[in-house]
Amino acid sequence: MQRQFQFLGPYIGGFTGFFGPPGRPPGPPPGPPGFPGQQQPPFGPPPGPPGQAGPPAGPPPAFTPATQEITPFAVDPGAIRGCLFRFTYVWLTNRQQFWFYPTFVGRTSVAGWRWTGFNWVYFGIDLRRISSFQCF
Repeated sequence: MQRQFQFLGPYIGGFTGFFGPPGRPPGPPPGPPGFPGQQQPPFGPPPGPPGQAGPPAGPPPAFTPATQEITPFAVDPGAIRGCLFRFTYVWLTNRQQFWFYPTFVGRTSVAGWRWTGFNWVYFGIDLRRISSFQCF
């Protein structure tokens, strides 16, 4: 059996390949950051105005909150979004617990600054690994 192919032209699914509009160099189409084919920022904290995405100026509160009820389901991104740029105590499914300062909430993950006991380090985690959290 012989297969037949139809030439669809230089624009297949938005990809311009080596063919592009006149006056534009070849390559992926322009688009917002994160658009497929565009370069992603380097690993680390997201760029932004000073003080907005950076770590808190000082340490977290000096107390450890009472243990929360552990839930068997993944944490909802909408729930933890209310903790953005606030001190948040987190309990993980592996029984680890720590102070966290979230600066980004995605569909399946959260990122921000984790307190090591001495300083803040940039940290990201899958929402399924968080069993409970409390904002302050």
